[in-house]
Amino acid sequence: MRLLGTCRDAEDVSVLDFSGEITLGEGSATLRKMVRELVDGGKRKILLNLAEVQYIDSAGVGELVNTYTTVRGAGGELKIANLTKRVHDVIQLTRLYTIFDVQPDERAALNKFRGAQ
Repeated sequence: MRLLGTCRDAEDVSVLDFSGEITLGEGSATLRKMVRELVDGGKRKILLNLAEVQYIDSAGVGELVNTYTTVRGAGGELKIANLTKRVHDVIQLTRLYTIFDVQPDERAALNKFRGAQ
């Protein structure tokens, strides 16, 4: 299943809603392209909504790390929300919780961007 993504704004946060699989090839390229376009366009607050992402492989994990590096390198913030159980397990197994700001849902993530707890 290919990765599909849409972008919308929630105030000053760019929310990328993904569905499908983040895998080697087209899936990771879609993620990379969409985030790069936002960063190149001056967006600095990016939320990845992974509620509809059913699978992520090692290349997809690598692309998430690259995405984080791209956003942080541009002086931005990246948050991830709405992990499915399978994606949550991969993030936990790879200990990426120590790097990523993972939030249970979009509302919590937006509150974190605003500085609210």
